[in-house]
Amino acid sequence: QVIRCRAAVAWATGKPLSLEEVEVAPPKAGEVRIKIVATGICRTDDHILEGSFPDVDFPVIPGHEGAGIVESVGEGVTSVKPGEKVILVSLPHCGECSFCLNPESNYCLKSHLSEPQNLLPDKTSRFTCKGKQIHHFLWVSTFSEYTVIPEYAVAKIDAAAPLDKVCLLGCGFSTGYGAAINAAKVKPGSTCAIFGLGGVGLSVVIGCKVAGASRIIAIDINKDKFAKAKELGATDCLNPRDFKKPIQEVVTEMTGHGVDYSFEAIGLADTMIAALASCNMNTGVCVMVGLADSGSLISIDPMLLLSGRTWKGTLLGGMKLR
Repeated sequence: QVIRCRAAVAWATGKPLSLEEVEVAPPKAGEVRIKIVATGICRTDDHILEGSFPDVDFPVIPGHEGAGIVESVGEGVTSVKPGEKVILVSLPHCGECSFCLNPESNYCLKSHLSEPQNLLPDKTSRFTCKGKQIHHFLWVSTFSEYTVIPEYAVAKIDAAAPLDKVCLLGCGFSTGYGAAINAAKVKPGSTCAIFGLGGVGLSVVIGCKVAGASRIIAIDINKDKFAKAKELGATDCLNPRDFKKPIQEVVTEMTGHGVDYSFEAIGLADTMIAALASCNMNTGVCVMVGLADSGSLISIDPMLLLSGRTWKGTLLGGMKLR
């Protein structure tokens, strides 16, 4: 049956979220309806409201970092059953496409960058409000007390897992930690620089420490974040506003020739270029973790790459989340 519950709806770009009563239809074949117990708020949700996330349709229920309990399942669902705890994953794993079948890939052709996840795979929505169809976001839409999602975007977890903690595995923690472990493959004894110390950047710090990095330089214009960064493993903290020269020059001087690995966890063109220039010119690896505004372009000096640097992006830290 249809469930009536509360959800935070984004009616249009630039408008604040509005708390509404919504109707959530039952799951169809291959779908799961979930009671959301905990959700994180990731910066990407803010990008929707600003209109800087690509190909989102309004009105929409945001939220993509959540954990909950299966309420009901549609026909043919076998991997989860009602009452089980799950994490919802915004990068699905259909298990059939060429990317899912590639052990080195964590992408899926069902994901938003290939085919928008604004409606469920049958091209309909399970949400209505005030008689209007409401769109899903990355199929997840955790800013609702109940949501419906395809089975291949749900991961069953341990019954003892604390949902208010593990919801962060759905995006923020996995993205940052995985950027260090999977995308950069940080080596023991290496040097690292992280631009941006939000939840994702701090998760990169943890990943670098776990990987055995000997020096971890944490960079942010908000010095209030430095204590937490140091607690999690940062050895140095830099505020670019404290220096007259570009921060990449500061990092290069501190380390001799630049760091072995650099990470941009903000999503700004300037910091992406600074992060690239901060890693050493030959074997340095720079990982783009932050999401730049939709349609933005970056202009770089090709010499930054010609000498051998590697510049790469990562989605959800290279994790096959499901």
